[in-house]
Amino acid sequence: HLTALRDDLVMEHLLDELAITRLQARYGDAVTRRAWDELSDLFEPDCPLRLDLHNGAPLEVQGATEIAAFLSRSVERFDLFLFTVLNTVVDVGADGTTAIGRLYIREFRQERDANRWTTAFGLYRDRYAKRDGRWVFAERFYTSLARTAAEGDGMDVFELPA
Repeated sequence: HLTALRDDLVMEHLLDELAITRLQARYGDAVTRRAWDELSDLFEPDCPLRLDLHNGAPLEVQGATEIAAFLSRSVERFDLFLFTVLNTVVDVGADGTTAIGRLYIREFRQERDANRWTTAFGLYRDRYAKRDGRWVFAERFYTSLARTAAEGDGMDVFELPA
């Protein structure tokens, strides 16, 4: 969609895309380091995070404080938890203040009690907002794509969402 824009707008959109991918990276870095206090600057105050983990009803938490508490509880059983970005697609809106994106991730983790390595793959479908010149998460939808099976060495694989 960049070909339809003036050169100055193309540059601005490219810088916005870079800023959003850096936002995604900061999120992954904070989660990996368990630096929960750093998440507050990355989200709109009322940002919802909806999660389909394929292990029951979808969950929803709202706002950076709730999101950080949920993530903290989720990773506390791991001695090591690495959040890695596999691929990302960002589309900045024509107004330059909103964007949407997909973020494919891999979690590589070492379970403390089970003493085994596990892997999970997931997809975030995000909405972003530019506030005071800074990009933040406005809405997040997470879907599990695959994870190490509870028993054995196999993987449970789930359908890619539409």
